[in-house]
Amino acid sequence: MLPKIATPKYDMIVPSSGEAITYRPYVVKEEKLLLIALESEDDKQIEQAVSSIITACLDESVDINALTGFDIEFIFLTLRARSVGEGIDLSMKCTSCEEGNKVKVDLDKLVIKNNDFDDKDLQLKIGDNMTVELGWPTMGNRSVTGDTGTEILINQVAKSIKTIYHGEEIHSTSDVSFEEVVDFTESLNSEQFTSIMELLTETPYVSYDIEFACKKCGHKNERELKGLADFFI
Repeated sequence: MLPKIATPKYDMIVPSSGEAITYRPYVVKEEKLLLIALESEDDKQIEQAVSSIITACLDESVDINALTGFDIEFIFLTLRARSVGEGIDLSMKCTSCEEGNKVKVDLDKLVIKNNDFDDKDLQLKIGDNMTVELGWPTMGNRSVTGDTGTEILINQVAKSIKTIYHGEEIHSTSDVSFEEVVDFTESLNSEQFTSIMELLTETPYVSYDIEFACKKCGHKNERELKGLADFFI
């Protein structure tokens, strides 16, 4: 029997919760899964590959469906830094002459922007005696389906509503069926629904500010990388 290679383990902090979790770097088998997904240029396949790699590398107690989008971005890029090195090379076009430039990104210097929210910031008053408390969209929210784009959007908003305060009554959406929460969401007027959507668009995100001088024309380029897609350029 061939020997097994020992894999080191590390700890990281989940941005949305402050919880410490244990992980290992991904190995060739998992990197192959990622490369195949990237070659497909299919966003859904890439997302599934990223989710599978995170699930394989994190401690079993972590529920990936409870992680927010920015948790997933941060965790995966931290995994990538430990697995293939902190520095990754990207090809970026100059905004002046469109010449391709090789730019190095230090994954150890990623930051989470808009992450200074607390629970009160996620409480939104939608009427004289009614307030809803929201949660940032999670991986579980992405599995929401519907017959139309509008229906999917309504269902995603419903998934984001955690608590409804009505006068002195407190209603946790975890205590009722999802259908009831959808009915509540559909009863909102346009202004109320839009205000919820606007708050949800302020979700934190992984960011990296990059500057480089074009090798051809010398133009100084500045760009913010945000979202996993930008780190696969």
